[in-house]
Amino acid sequence: MVRPSRARSAPLPRRQGPGREYFCALPCRGCVHNFVENGVSISNPVETTSDTSAPLPEELDALVERLKAVRLGIGQVIFGQEQVVDETLITLLAGGHALLIGVPGLAKTRLVETLGTVLGLEDKRVQFTPDLMPADIIGSEVLEEAESGNRSFRFINGPVFCQLLMADEINRASPRTQSALLQAMQEKNVSVAGTRHELPAPFHVLATQNPLEQEGTYPLPEAQLDRFLIQIDVSYPSLEAERRMLIVTTGTSESDPEEVMSAEELMAAQRLVRRIPVGTSVVEAILELVRAGRPEITDMEDVRRDVAWGPGPRASQALMLAVRARALLDGRVAPSVDDVVALAAPTLRHRMALNFAARADGTTISEVVERLVARVT
Repeated sequence: MVRPSRARSAPLPRRQGPGREYFCALPCRGCVHNFVENGVSISNPVETTSDTSAPLPEELDALVERLKAVRLGIGQVIFGQEQVVDETLITLLAGGHALLIGVPGLAKTRLVETLGTVLGLEDKRVQFTPDLMPADIIGSEVLEEAESGNRSFRFINGPVFCQLLMADEINRASPRTQSALLQAMQEKNVSVAGTRHELPAPFHVLATQNPLEQEGTYPLPEAQLDRFLIQIDVSYPSLEAERRMLIVTTGTSESDPEEVMSAEELMAAQRLVRRIPVGTSVVEAILELVRAGRPEITDMEDVRRDVAWGPGPRASQALMLAVRARALLDGRVAPSVDDVVALAAPTLRHRMALNFAARADGTTISEVVERLVARVT
C-alpha cells in the first residue's frame, strides 16, 4: 500500500479517488485537487514533473510490491548490506551509474551478479588492470574474407554491450581505458572507426574501487566521477549479519537468486520515477544544499576556505532523481526533505574536492557535507 510522505514533506495536496485517498505534490492536468498545507487551503502549486500527469496510485502500488520482492530476493543472498542494496536500487531506478567504494570481500561482485539475476538484466564483469586497452571494453573491428574473396570489417562487441556492467577496480586501468567508458556512460553508445554502436537498454555501470591500495592506480578524472549518480561506501556487515552469512554460505543450503523483474519492467519503473511529483520545499532544499557547496558563491566561510571545487548542476539533477527513486522504493508517492538529507552524502562526496590546506588539517569531504546538510535540516 502506498504511504503518504513523512512530516517534512513539501505541501502535499490530497486527491480523492474511487475508494481511496492519496497525496501528491501537484495536480494532474484536468483533475480537481484540494491543496492543504497545515489545514489551510493553498493555490498555485509549483509543478516540477516533466510529464503531463503524476503517476496513478494503482501504478505505484503494483511497482512498490514488486520492489519489495526485489529487495527480499537480494536479501536472501547479500547479508548485512541493506543500505548498499537500497542505494544501488535507487541508482538503477533513477537510470544512473554507481561507484562502490569498499575493501575486498564485501560482496560487491556478488551484488552485481545478484542484481542482474533478480532484475532480469544481462550482466558482465570486467577486471580493470594497467594493461587493459579500450578495445578490450568496447570491442573492435576484425578483417574477414568471404568465400568470394571479398574482404570486409566486422565489429565484435566488447563486454560493454550488456545491461549491467561491473567495472571491477576501475582505478587500476590507465586514463585512456577509463575514458573509454565515458561516452558509454553518458550517451549509451560507443564509436569505433567512425561508426556509432548503440548499447542495450537499460545500460548501467557499477564500478568498484579499493580505498586502501593506491599504489599503481590512476585516480578517476572529475569528468568521469561526475557521471556516477551516487558514490556508495560499502562497509563491514554487523555482527548478526556476519553470523548469518557465516552459517548460510558455508553450508549446503545456500540459496540462489531468482528473477523477479524484467528489463522492460525496470525501464517502465524508470519512466515512472520521472513522473513522481516533487514539492517546492524539496526543490529548494536541493538547490540550497548544492549551491552552498560551491566556494565561488557560497556564504559559508568554511566552504570558501576548505573546498577547491564544488558540485555542478549535474549534482542537482542527480539528487532530484535520487530522491524520487528513494520515495518510490520506500512506498511513498512524493519525496520529502528527509530524502534529500539521506542522499546528500552519496550524491555530493565524489563531486567535491578539498584544497591542500584542508587536507593537511585533516578535514574530510564527509565533514563538509554534514555542514551543508545542517542548512536544510
